[in-house]
Amino acid sequence: MLKSTRVNPRLPLETLSPAGRIGVISLATDFNIEADLQRMYPQDVGFFTTRVRNVNPLTIENLRTMAPGISAAADQILPGTELDAIIYACTSGTVAIGVDKITQLIHETRPGVPVTNPVTAALAAFECFSAKRISILTPYTEAVNAEVAAFFSDQGCDVLNIAGFGFEDDTAMTYITPQDIADAAIENCDPDADLMFISCTALRASLVLETVEQALGIPVVSSNQALAWHSLKLAGYDAGVPGFGRLLGEHLK
Repeated sequence: MLKSTRVNPRLPLETLSPAGRIGVISLATDFNIEADLQRMYPQDVGFFTTRVRNVNPLTIENLRTMAPGISAAADQILPGTELDAIIYACTSGTVAIGVDKITQLIHETRPGVPVTNPVTAALAAFECFSAKRISILTPYTEAVNAEVAAFFSDQGCDVLNIAGFGFEDDTAMTYITPQDIADAAIENCDPDADLMFISCTALRASLVLETVEQALGIPVVSSNQALAWHSLKLAGYDAGVPGFGRLLGEHLK
């Protein structure tokens, strides 16, 4: 029998990802979420991904078809291993299914684990900046944008405007270039906004957050940046992460 000189089967699990273990439920078609989290999470925080089936075109009705698969997806993340938080990584899907329903579905198989999602994380970020008046940029159609705007309005936000690229294919959304995202965010941000929110885990917005913040002079929050920030807080991590906007850089403590 071969013996490894490098693997210690008695190595305590606590030494693996010692600052936090985050479960991620991603859409089956999302090219971007893992790359974004890999960039933003510190090296001593680990994330572990499973995927839930979704269908195109991206409509509110189709987004709701993900709900039956969420419990099983949560159960598939390192079974028998404690997690510090679980992320459901779809902004429009959370709007369509509902925050409470998603948490309930995850807790059916992973009871007691803190749960976050892009809209819960975004709302916590808005509160962190005391931001009430927001502009929103999305890759979605007008119909989906109307639901997103209504959701945030119902949560007490003053949605000054919402602009979308008009995409119906979740896979194609990742092909929107970071430069196009930055240009659209700057062009469509209302001058009276306290904060710009860039919605959708498939968008590569994390690469241009600081550029847009510098241009606008206000905080800029994206779905994946908010997820990284909120899940780190749930895991008890409080050191700033530079390079991805004011939220991660200044507001983890």
